[in-house]
Amino acid sequence: MRVGPANEFHLTYCTNIHPGEEWPEVASTLKQHLPGLKAQVSPDAPFGVGLRLSNRAAVTLLEGDRLSRFHDWLQSEGLYVFTLNGFPYGSFHGTRVKDDVYAPDWRSEKRAAYTRLLARILARLLPDGLTGSISTSPLSYKPWLDAETQETAFRRGSYHLAEMAETLAQIEAETGTHLHVDLEPEPDCLIENTAESIAFFQEWLWPVGGSHLANQLGVSQDEAESLLQRHVQLCYDTCHFAVEYEEPETVFDRLSTAGVPIGKIQLSAALRVSLPEDRSALTDQLQPFAEDTYLHQVVERHNDGSLNRFRDLPDALPHLAETDAEEWRIHYHVPIYSDAYDGLHSTRGDIGRTLAALQEDPFCPHLEIETYTWDVLPASLKEDLPTSLQREYDWILSNLD
Repeated sequence: MRVGPANEFHLTYCTNIHPGEEWPEVASTLKQHLPGLKAQVSPDAPFGVGLRLSNRAAVTLLEGDRLSRFHDWLQSEGLYVFTLNGFPYGSFHGTRVKDDVYAPDWRSEKRAAYTRLLARILARLLPDGLTGSISTSPLSYKPWLDAETQETAFRRGSYHLAEMAETLAQIEAETGTHLHVDLEPEPDCLIENTAESIAFFQEWLWPVGGSHLANQLGVSQDEAESLLQRHVQLCYDTCHFAVEYEEPETVFDRLSTAGVPIGKIQLSAALRVSLPEDRSALTDQLQPFAEDTYLHQVVERHNDGSLNRFRDLPDALPHLAETDAEEWRIHYHVPIYSDAYDGLHSTRGDIGRTLAALQEDPFCPHLEIETYTWDVLPASLKEDLPTSLQREYDWILSNLD
């Protein structure tokens, strides 16, 4: 749906919150949830959809006339797809996900082939005149890599992304449809913060990927780098950067100065925990969030500003009593309509600051609510899904007024 003072933004929620790895399941849940939510949030105007498809669902959707029939259904319901979540390749519900969410990574042709499928789908679904975005994983997961394999991941990832840019440029030449793939930095990934984002674009993607693309297309290095800047961008997730203790305004300024374009913004909040001297109750408060499905990386900050990291909340909890840190931030996408959870808090303020910055300078038109933890939230925080989604939209819209 179009929102903002001049309707300059497209707002949606990511359908990764709905179970379904096969296309029939996905289609069923979309038909169950989307029309009702549209009637509540955007009854008189088209309603945007942030579509998540596994690789299996994408393959099936492209068979026969399924994609045309899905397109027709969207139009009949007043729905439109402008962004896809291409981060999780495989299962995302009802099973242990943890670090499997990063596999296959951008070293693999499987990741590239999956993203090409998504591009074909989005090119067909995207309304005329709009630009489409596909968020994707930030190359790989650091604990899988040593120094040598990190360099391989940067190089092979740059090659695969350059080839992806070639595919997207061809789609644009044939159809006039502009699509971009947006790398989504995340804690403990090969690209997890602003400095690493800038370093990848400036030291790997543009020079190394650009050289590969120039050879592929028979164009100059400058022309190849221009194609990469147009078709490979960044996805800014407010939760992920908050876990890294990075301020939105500073991130946006640094990326802009470096020439790194932001193609998509995901609106989500992390758990924020101040660490008092008496922490006897904190372990019990945090234990319900230490669940077995998703990774919940923890970054603690000390009084001198230094950071220390834990791969997952269950790994961090045994250190809670002994650490001299002043704060923990936890990669757990908590509901954004509240900033207090049974005595804990969130980084929701960063979402408000992001929306304020966008209203000063609308540098990115794609906004996606990305609270995906509804199934694994502690029982005391759970509401029925339609009510929860309505409250998410209400909060965002009230801050875009």
